[in-house]
Amino acid sequence: MTQIHSFVFSPLAENTYVLYDDSREAVIIDPGCYTRQEQGELSHFIEKNGLKPVKLLNTHAHVDHVLGNAFVKRTYGIELYLHEKDLPVLKAAKILAPHYGLPQYEETEVDQFLKEGQPVTFGNTTLEVRFVPGHAPGHVAFVCHEDRFVIGGDVLFRGSIGRTDFPLSDFETLAHSIRTQFYTLPDDYTIYPGHMDTTTIGYEKRTNPFVKGNG
Repeated sequence: MTQIHSFVFSPLAENTYVLYDDSREAVIIDPGCYTRQEQGELSHFIEKNGLKPVKLLNTHAHVDHVLGNAFVKRTYGIELYLHEKDLPVLKAAKILAPHYGLPQYEETEVDQFLKEGQPVTFGNTTLEVRFVPGHAPGHVAFVCHEDRFVIGGDVLFRGSIGRTDFPLSDFETLAHSIRTQFYTLPDDYTIYPGHMDTTTIGYEKRTNPFVKGNG
Protein backbone atom coordinates (compact mmCIF):
# COMPACT_ATOMS: atom_id res chain seq x y z
CA MET A 1 0.00 0.00 0.00
CA THR A 2 1.24 3.47 -0.89
CA GLN A 3 1.77 5.84 2.02
CA ILE A 4 1.25 9.58 1.57
CA HIS A 5 2.84 12.18 3.80
CA SER A 6 2.13 15.86 3.29
CA PHE A 7 3.88 19.04 4.37
CA VAL A 8 2.63 22.62 4.16
CA PHE A 9 5.50 24.83 3.05
CA SER A 10 6.28 28.48 2.26
CA PRO A 11 4.19 31.60 2.86
CA LEU A 12 1.97 30.37 0.01
CA ALA A 13 0.87 27.34 2.08
CA GLU A 14 1.64 24.80 -0.62
CA ASN A 15 1.19 21.06 -0.06
CA THR A 16 4.32 19.00 -0.71
CA TYR A 17 3.90 15.22 -0.87
CA VAL A 18 6.18 12.27 -0.24
CA LEU A 19 4.81 8.95 -1.52
CA TYR A 20 6.41 5.66 -0.53
CA ASP A 21 5.61 1.98 -0.11
CA ASP A 22 7.00 -1.14 1.55
CA SER A 23 10.02 -1.09 -0.75
CA ARG A 24 11.04 2.22 0.95
CA GLU A 25 11.45 3.81 -2.46
CA ALA A 26 9.80 7.22 -2.59
CA VAL A 27 8.85 10.04 -4.92
CA ILE A 28 8.74 13.69 -3.90
CA ILE A 29 5.95 15.69 -5.54
CA ASP A 30 5.91 19.51 -5.79
CA PRO A 31 8.52 20.37 -3.15
CA GLY A 32 7.61 23.80 -1.86
CA CYS A 33 10.30 23.86 0.83
CA TYR A 34 11.98 27.28 0.74
CA THR A 35 13.71 27.92 4.06
CA ARG A 36 16.42 25.78 5.61
CA GLN A 37 13.97 24.82 8.32
CA GLU A 38 11.49 23.53 5.74
CA GLN A 39 14.22 21.71 3.84
CA GLY A 40 15.31 20.12 7.11
CA GLU A 41 11.76 19.04 7.89
CA LEU A 42 11.54 17.23 4.56
CA SER A 43 14.94 15.58 4.80
CA HIS A 44 14.40 14.57 8.44
CA PHE A 45 11.18 12.77 7.55
CA ILE A 46 12.91 10.92 4.71
CA GLU A 47 15.85 9.92 6.90
CA LYS A 48 13.71 8.96 9.91
CA ASN A 49 11.61 6.62 7.78
CA GLY A 50 14.53 5.08 5.92
CA LEU A 51 13.25 6.22 2.53
CA LYS A 52 15.12 6.29 -0.75
CA PRO A 53 13.83 9.07 -3.04
CA VAL A 54 14.07 7.95 -6.66
CA LYS A 55 12.10 10.61 -8.59
CA LEU A 56 11.11 14.26 -8.28
CA LEU A 57 7.73 15.03 -9.85
CA ASN A 58 6.06 18.37 -10.54
CA THR A 59 2.34 18.56 -11.25
CA HIS A 60 3.06 21.99 -12.72
CA ALA A 61 5.69 24.69 -12.40
CA HIS A 62 4.09 27.64 -10.63
CA VAL A 63 6.66 29.03 -8.25
CA ASP A 64 5.11 27.73 -5.01
CA HIS A 65 5.34 24.16 -6.31
CA VAL A 66 8.97 24.31 -7.45
CA LEU A 67 10.71 26.22 -4.65
CA GLY A 68 12.44 23.07 -3.40
CA ASN A 69 13.31 21.48 -6.75
CA ALA A 70 16.98 22.46 -6.67
CA PHE A 71 17.38 21.37 -3.04
CA VAL A 72 15.78 17.97 -3.68
CA LYS A 73 17.79 17.30 -6.83
CA ARG A 74 21.03 18.28 -5.15
CA THR A 75 20.36 16.38 -1.91
CA TYR A 76 19.14 13.11 -3.40
CA GLY A 77 20.70 13.09 -6.87
CA ILE A 78 17.38 12.36 -8.55
CA GLU A 79 15.83 13.54 -11.80
CA LEU A 80 13.09 16.13 -12.19
CA TYR A 81 9.98 15.20 -14.20
CA LEU A 82 7.64 17.85 -15.68
CA HIS A 83 5.30 18.07 -18.66
CA GLU A 84 6.98 19.80 -21.59
CA LYS A 85 4.17 22.33 -21.99
CA ASP A 86 4.95 23.76 -18.55
CA LEU A 87 8.54 24.71 -19.42
CA PRO A 88 7.59 28.38 -20.00
CA VAL A 89 6.00 28.44 -16.55
CA LEU A 90 9.14 26.99 -14.98
CA LYS A 91 11.35 29.51 -16.74
CA ALA A 92 9.16 32.36 -15.50
CA ALA A 93 9.47 31.25 -11.86
CA LYS A 94 12.82 33.01 -11.42
CA ILE A 95 11.28 36.31 -12.51
CA LEU A 96 8.12 35.91 -10.45
CA ALA A 97 9.61 34.55 -7.21
CA PRO A 98 10.85 37.93 -5.88
CA HIS A 99 7.38 39.39 -6.38
CA TYR A 100 6.08 36.76 -3.93
CA GLY A 101 8.77 37.65 -1.40
CA LEU A 102 10.89 34.63 -2.36
CA PRO A 103 14.13 36.14 -3.69
CA GLN A 104 16.29 33.09 -2.90
CA TYR A 105 14.51 30.82 -5.40
CA GLU A 106 17.06 28.64 -7.21
CA GLU A 107 16.51 27.49 -10.79
CA THR A 108 17.08 23.92 -11.94
CA GLU A 109 16.66 21.98 -15.17
CA VAL A 110 14.08 19.38 -16.15
CA ASP A 111 15.56 15.93 -16.79
CA GLN A 112 12.55 13.98 -18.10
CA PHE A 113 9.25 15.01 -19.65
CA LEU A 114 6.03 13.52 -18.34
CA LYS A 115 3.68 12.18 -20.98
CA GLU A 116 -0.05 11.59 -20.69
CA GLY A 117 -0.86 7.94 -20.07
CA GLN A 118 2.76 6.98 -19.48
CA PRO A 119 3.06 5.41 -16.02
CA VAL A 120 5.41 6.64 -13.33
CA THR A 121 6.68 3.77 -11.21
CA PHE A 122 8.62 3.48 -7.97
CA GLY A 123 8.96 0.49 -5.68
CA ASN A 124 5.73 -1.47 -5.98
CA THR A 125 3.65 1.57 -6.94
CA THR A 126 2.35 2.74 -10.32
CA LEU A 127 0.97 6.22 -10.94
CA GLU A 128 -1.01 7.09 -14.05
CA VAL A 129 -0.19 10.51 -15.54
CA ARG A 130 -3.31 12.47 -16.54
CA PHE A 131 -2.98 15.69 -18.56
CA VAL A 132 -5.16 18.35 -16.92
CA PRO A 133 -4.34 21.79 -18.34
CA GLY A 134 -6.21 24.97 -17.50
CA HIS A 135 -4.57 26.27 -14.35
CA ALA A 136 -1.23 25.77 -16.09
CA PRO A 137 -0.64 24.69 -19.71
CA GLY A 138 1.30 21.55 -18.82
CA HIS A 139 -0.47 20.59 -15.61
CA VAL A 140 -0.69 16.87 -14.84
CA ALA A 141 -2.21 14.80 -12.06
CA PHE A 142 -0.95 11.49 -10.71
CA VAL A 143 -3.56 8.76 -10.17
CA CYS A 144 -2.98 5.60 -8.15
CA HIS A 145 -5.77 3.21 -9.05
CA GLU A 146 -4.67 0.48 -6.67
CA ASP A 147 -4.97 2.75 -3.63
CA ARG A 148 -7.66 5.01 -5.13
CA PHE A 149 -6.17 8.47 -4.84
CA VAL A 150 -5.16 11.45 -6.98
CA ILE A 151 -2.27 13.84 -6.42
CA GLY A 152 -4.08 16.69 -8.11
CA GLY A 153 -1.96 19.84 -7.85
CA ASP A 154 -3.96 23.02 -8.39
CA VAL A 155 -6.83 21.59 -10.43
CA LEU A 156 -9.65 20.77 -8.02
CA PHE A 157 -9.94 21.78 -4.38
CA ARG A 158 -12.57 21.16 -1.74
CA GLY A 159 -15.32 23.48 -2.89
CA SER A 160 -13.07 25.32 -5.30
CA ILE A 161 -10.82 25.04 -8.36
CA GLY A 162 -7.42 26.27 -9.47
CA ARG A 163 -7.08 29.93 -10.37
CA THR A 164 -7.41 30.85 -14.04
CA ASP A 165 -6.40 34.51 -13.88
CA PHE A 166 -2.72 33.73 -14.44
CA PRO A 167 -0.94 34.05 -17.80
CA LEU A 168 -1.42 30.82 -19.81
CA SER A 169 -4.45 29.86 -17.67
CA ASP A 170 -7.97 29.34 -18.99
CA PHE A 171 -11.22 28.52 -17.16
CA GLU A 172 -12.91 26.56 -19.94
CA THR A 173 -9.81 24.41 -20.41
CA LEU A 174 -9.65 23.75 -16.67
CA ALA A 175 -13.35 22.87 -16.47
CA HIS A 176 -12.94 20.44 -19.36
CA SER A 177 -9.97 18.82 -17.62
CA ILE A 178 -11.95 18.39 -14.41
CA ARG A 179 -14.97 16.88 -16.14
CA THR A 180 -13.04 14.51 -18.40
CA GLN A 181 -10.05 13.55 -16.22
CA PHE A 182 -11.26 13.89 -12.63
CA TYR A 183 -15.03 13.39 -12.66
CA THR A 184 -14.65 10.22 -14.73
CA LEU A 185 -12.85 8.59 -11.80
CA PRO A 186 -14.84 6.64 -9.17
CA ASP A 187 -16.49 8.75 -6.49
CA ASP A 188 -14.45 7.28 -3.64
CA TYR A 189 -11.05 8.37 -4.99
CA THR A 190 -9.37 10.80 -2.58
CA ILE A 191 -7.93 14.01 -4.02
CA TYR A 192 -4.73 15.32 -2.45
CA PRO A 193 -4.59 18.91 -3.72
CA GLY A 194 -1.80 21.45 -3.99
CA HIS A 195 -3.36 23.60 -1.24
CA MET A 196 -5.83 23.07 1.59
CA ASP A 197 -7.45 19.82 2.71
CA THR A 198 -8.22 16.58 0.92
CA THR A 199 -11.54 15.90 -0.73
CA THR A 200 -13.10 13.17 -2.88
CA ILE A 201 -14.20 12.93 -6.47
CA GLY A 202 -17.79 12.22 -5.44
CA TYR A 203 -18.03 15.15 -3.04
CA GLU A 204 -16.83 17.61 -5.68
CA LYS A 205 -19.11 16.18 -8.37
CA ARG A 206 -22.07 16.75 -6.06
CA THR A 207 -21.18 20.08 -4.49
CA ASN A 208 -18.42 21.99 -6.31
CA PRO A 209 -19.93 25.38 -7.24
CA PHE A 210 -17.48 26.09 -10.07
CA VAL A 211 -17.58 22.86 -12.10
CA LYS A 212 -20.69 20.72 -11.88
CA GLY A 213 -20.41 16.98 -12.14
CA ASN A 214 -23.15 16.71 -14.71
CA GLY A 215 -22.06 19.53 -16.99
